[in-house]
Amino acid sequence: MLAILANRTYRHLFSAQVIALIGTGLMTVALGLLAYDLAGANAGAVLGTALAIKMTAYVFIAPVAQAFTNRLPRRAVLVSLDLIRAGVALFLPFVTEIWQIYLLIFVLQAASAGFTPTFQAVIPDILPKEEEYTRALSLSRLAYDLESLVSPMLAAALLTVISFHNLFAGTVVGFLVSAALVVSVTIPTPTPGPMRGIWDRTTRGIRLYLATPRLRGLLAINLAVAAAGAMVIVNTVVIVKAGFGLADAEVAWALGAFGGGSMIAALTLPKLLESVPDRPVMILGAAVLVIGTAIGALIPSFTLLLPLWFVIGFGYSVAQTPSGRLLRRSAQAEDRPAIFAAQFALSHACWLIAYPLAGRFGAGMGLPATFVLMSVIGLAGVLLALRLWPAGDPSDIAHEHPDLPADHPHLREHEPAHHHALIIDDLHRHWPVRP
Repeated sequence: MLAILANRTYRHLFSAQVIALIGTGLMTVALGLLAYDLAGANAGAVLGTALAIKMTAYVFIAPVAQAFTNRLPRRAVLVSLDLIRAGVALFLPFVTEIWQIYLLIFVLQAASAGFTPTFQAVIPDILPKEEEYTRALSLSRLAYDLESLVSPMLAAALLTVISFHNLFAGTVVGFLVSAALVVSVTIPTPTPGPMRGIWDRTTRGIRLYLATPRLRGLLAINLAVAAAGAMVIVNTVVIVKAGFGLADAEVAWALGAFGGGSMIAALTLPKLLESVPDRPVMILGAAVLVIGTAIGALIPSFTLLLPLWFVIGFGYSVAQTPSGRLLRRSAQAEDRPAIFAAQFALSHACWLIAYPLAGRFGAGMGLPATFVLMSVIGLAGVLLALRLWPAGDPSDIAHEHPDLPADHPHLREHEPAHHHALIIDDLHRHWPVRP
């Protein structure tokens, strides 16, 4: 897997991702402490609102940001958004009112909603071979899981010598170093597509996404992932502390088990995907999430919770890590930013549904009933994926464009292995052909 780091451009971009993630992790810890400093016992409500603001920004800003930046140099876009994020983080230590937290979080997450899909769309152009790109996806998943383990430990170590306000400085440094690493490489620019209006550009990614059977199936899998993931992220602390009467350390161990399962899956996926198609792998991962979430209603002890969280973490990574492969093969180069932005927005819409359900239903109806509810939602996602994603889904869907001239940009060959048959453009009045 690490062999792809020999590619200098990818190595610098991956390093930028890791450093920015660590900075964001430090900010998460500091934000929780800041919320408690300002709101006391109501800190949970403040953080819950901040999380809702984050998800709302992701859902609604990503397609709009992509529409406004799709014809700009991608390196300049990434660097500018990193600098905006650094600027916002710079202001966070000086916050004195709760509304200021909400405002700054919205601006920061709006910048992230523009940065992340653009960054993700760059990687297939840097690593055009599918086996290399698959390793990059697994490495990225590994980076996210390691960040969830490393950042809290680093924050805890730093808090022994500095105040939590100074943790925001780590976030600023992370974004500045990320920007510097992006500046240090040349990012390929795809051939731009035809000029389109702002509404067309804003909705194009979502329309292409929903017009592609495999991506409709991916959206259903996203729902199953969010249902199980929300139970872990929102309710682990409740299960461990209120349910089992244990301490903060056990909460960390439970989340570590979840992250450990995800990392093991990320390490094994590249080899598995060389011989097994994406569809059965991802649906199996989602099915593991459904079963694991249902079993959660019956877990009587912390000792049994750890292996369950490990298994759910494994299924979590298996179900979502290959999604970039589906997006890559479902769009031509000029449409990748739009399709990645659509995935970013639609997947976070699933989380926007799952988070409040896991939290409020858990508080009102109890955790066993909530486990059952979230497993039913996950099961619905799996059944929809089986229905919407054809079992014989080919890598490329062949189609014709009788209404276009031979030299039209949509008919150009972008990659020898894929030619022009990568996506059916609903703007050309073609619906995806089911195999």
